[in-house]
Amino acid sequence: MPNYNRVSHNAGVVKRNVVAQKSFLPVNNNVLHNFLATLSNSYSAKLYPNMKGKSLFKNIREYENLHIALWLIKDTCWVMSFKVGGMLMIIPTLVVALHLAWKSRTNISDLFHNIAVCLWITANAIWMTGEFFYSDGLRPYSTVLFAIGIIVVAFYYAIHFPKRSSVDETAMEEAAVKTEKPVAKSALQPEPLFI
Repeated sequence: MPNYNRVSHNAGVVKRNVVAQKSFLPVNNNVLHNFLATLSNSYSAKLYPNMKGKSLFKNIREYENLHIALWLIKDTCWVMSFKVGGMLMIIPTLVVALHLAWKSRTNISDLFHNIAVCLWITANAIWMTGEFFYSDGLRPYSTVLFAIGIIVVAFYYAIHFPKRSSVDETAMEEAAVKTEKPVAKSALQPEPLFI
């Protein structure tokens, strides 16, 4: 199975170098490979906007929107007590969440949040399974996963978020010194979340 992991840029054109890779999948299973390659192309388009390629999604946000739709279908099946639908929707929802987490591994902020989302979906799936089949006896297990998700996000905001802010300010000040232009204080202040 080819691995599209190396990208070369020549004169503004992005080319993919195909690297041979052994597959754990059967040789004739091209459907899963094509699906994952298509999803990978959509994420790469965010990183490399000039990249042309076969993709289901224009950008990563469209892929995340698909994930939200899958999640809503799963939770709707849960609240309406559609056991088969709810249990079946766990698989695509969790697979897409894991794929988003894997694809975001180069961005520490997205990675931590996507790991928390994976934990949240897993906790929801366990909770739903407990309600459907075990008289809500699995809730303590889902509570543990919810708590781990909160810890993951809290760790990001306690450790990595302050570093990110100081690195951004330092980089802006260094860039201003190099260009000998003063940096306005407003440029160092984060923009408000709500206007």
